[in-house]
Amino acid sequence: MNLTVVGIGIGAFVAFMSFQFGPGGFIGSIIFMAIGAILGRLVEGKVDLRRVWDALTGRRSSS
Repeated sequence: MNLTVVGIGIGAFVAFMSFQFGPGGFIGSIIFMAIGAILGRLVEGKVDLRRVWDALTGRRSSS
């Protein structure tokens, strides 16, 4: 499955949520999709929470 198909599926889902539930459904679906993406990256080990925290608090690393 390539990224175009994934993008079409996500767009269809968000459009459905927007039409069915209005702006609240649209915003809610976007928020939950972002949370799911972050959790998926955490499970795969592609996100280092220490680096994320350092970036949010303004600390910089040399690596």
